[in-house]
Amino acid sequence: MKRLYLFLGKRLLFVIPQLFGITLVSFLFLQLIPGDPAVLMAGPFATPSVLENLRIELGLDKSLIEQFIIYISNVLRGDLGNSWQTTRPVAEDLLQRFPATLELIVLSLLLALLIGIPLGRAGATLKKGVTRRTADYYGLFAGALPDFWLGLVFIYVFYTVFSLVPAPLGRIDFFILPPPSVTGSLLVDSVLDLNFGAFKNAVGHLILPVLTLGLINAGPILKMTQATMERMLEEDFSKYGALCGLPDKLIARKAFRNSLPSVITIVSVLFGFLIGGAVLVEIVFSWGGAGQYAVNGVLNADFNPVLGFVLVSAVFSLIIYLIVDLLYFYIDPRTT
Repeated sequence: MKRLYLFLGKRLLFVIPQLFGITLVSFLFLQLIPGDPAVLMAGPFATPSVLENLRIELGLDKSLIEQFIIYISNVLRGDLGNSWQTTRPVAEDLLQRFPATLELIVLSLLLALLIGIPLGRAGATLKKGVTRRTADYYGLFAGALPDFWLGLVFIYVFYTVFSLVPAPLGRIDFFILPPPSVTGSLLVDSVLDLNFGAFKNAVGHLILPVLTLGLINAGPILKMTQATMERMLEEDFSKYGALCGLPDKLIARKAFRNSLPSVITIVSVLFGFLIGGAVLVEIVFSWGGAGQYAVNGVLNADFNPVLGFVLVSAVFSLIIYLIVDLLYFYIDPRTT
C-alpha cells in the first residue's frame, strides 16, 4: 500500500505544472485568432467610445501578462469567466454540455472495444480465413475514413432513405419531455426518472453518432491489440507453453493479458483525443456538446469558453491517465 501511495504522489506532482502549461499555451494561441471581441460583441456600428469602454470592461486594455494573471487568479476561485454569446458563466455552460460529450465518447469507446479487441485477437491468432481477412481489411480502412463523412453517409442511409432513426438534430426530439437533469446523461437521467419514452428516444439519437465514432476508433484498438499479441506470441513464454503442449487458447489468453497495457494506453489516448476530436461528429448531429461549444467560441472570438473547455478537457485527460497508471500498477505491481 505504501508503494501505491508513493506511486500516486509522484503522478499528482505533475498535475499542477501540466495544467498551468496547457492553460498558458492555450491562452497565448488564442491571442493569434483574428477578430476583436469588442467589435463582435458591440456590433460593427458601435462608436469608438463604446468599443473602448467595452475593451476596458473585458480587460483587453491590459498587457497579455496582466490578462493571464487575472485569468489564473479567477480560475483558482472557480471562475472561468462569462461567455458573451450565451451571457452565462462558462462553468455553467460546460457543466451543461460536457455530460453530452462524455456520454457520446464513453459509449463510442465501449463499441470500439467490443469490435477492436475480438478482431485484433483473431488477427493475431488466426493465420488465414474470413475472420483474419476481415480484421486485416477493417484495420486498413477504419483509420482512413473521416468520421464526419461516415456520419453523413449514415444519416443519408438510415434516416433519409430508410427512416430507421430519429432526425439527427440533438440528443432528444423536441416533442419529447426530457427527464430532470441529475447526471447530465439523458440515458441515466431518464432511467432514474422512469421515463422510458425519453430513454428510447435518446437511444435512437445515440445510435448513429456512436456507430460513427465507434467504428472509426475500433481501428486503432484492433491494430494495437493485433500487433502486441503477435509480439507476445513470439516471446519465449509463449513458445515454451506450446512446447509443453498447452492449448492454443490458453497461450492466446496469456498473450492477451500481457498485451493489456498497450491496449489500455491506446484507449486512454483515444479518450483524450475524442473530448475535442469528436467535435465534427457533434456538429454533424447537432449534438450540443462541449466541443461544439468551444468551436463556436473560436469562430466568434469568445475566448473564455475556449479556455474553459481546454482546461476542463485537460483535467479529464489527466484523470484518465491517472486511472491508466493505476491499472498498470494493478496489472504489474513492479511499475515504478
